[in-house]
Amino acid sequence: MSLRLLALLAFVAPLCAADAPATLLAQPDKEILSDALTVSAKAADWKIAKGKWERTAEGVRVEELPSDKHGAAGRVTMKLQDFVAAFEFRLDGAKTVSISINDAKEHVARVMITPTSLRVQRDDHDHDGPDKGIVFLNQAQAFEAGTWHSVVLEMVGDTMVATIDGKISGFGSDELFKAEKANPGFTCAGQSATFRNFVIWSAKAEPKATWKEASVKIAEVMKAAPAPAAPGAAKGKAAAKGKGKAAAAK
Repeated sequence: MSLRLLALLAFVAPLCAADAPATLLAQPDKEILSDALTVSAKAADWKIAKGKWERTAEGVRVEELPSDKHGAAGRVTMKLQDFVAAFEFRLDGAKTVSISINDAKEHVARVMITPTSLRVQRDDHDHDGPDKGIVFLNQAQAFEAGTWHSVVLEMVGDTMVATIDGKISGFGSDELFKAEKANPGFTCAGQSATFRNFVIWSAKAEPKATWKEASVKIAEVMKAAPAPAAPGAAKGKAAAKGKGKAAAAK
């Protein structure tokens, strides 16, 4: 483990509220949503827009349906201001999964995971207008199929922080984040992924006293983070290698 990572983890304080995860930015206050997402759990007020969602003993299994021509998407009807959200996910063949946060009308932010990368971003807020999304962290990271991983998303004031497996953190700030948030939920492209233990806590409006110092450490790690391979790079490399072999054969 690198010294920079050890320094970062030193800022992760003990639990701040009953059963709340360790946080970097937020001071968790009260639990406002809890859904284990299993077949026997009491379900939150989910609105399923696309895809197939099936609660199992392990969690909710989600897959994209080709007939939808859109990734699977489901959201919980609720309003949020400052908060901490935690859940676990497992890739079971899916191309992409995310936790997505909206406001009353548009997308606001998300944490996106693929089998080979992690992305933390502010979303495009007007689709066809002049606004554009902002990627705070786009890091090469392997997420093997069949393995459970944890995510903690914190949003306080104008800042969001995402931490994966208690080891990898990325953050960013934007004025858009100050507005009231709504309808947190999951997305899934491809077939399939499983989510479980989705819990949200409200958070105090003030960041933790250690956040400023912690953010400097995180920023250093983010700068050194390996970038994901460009789309098609692997195919291109394989094709070039194939050509080389063909030329040698001649």
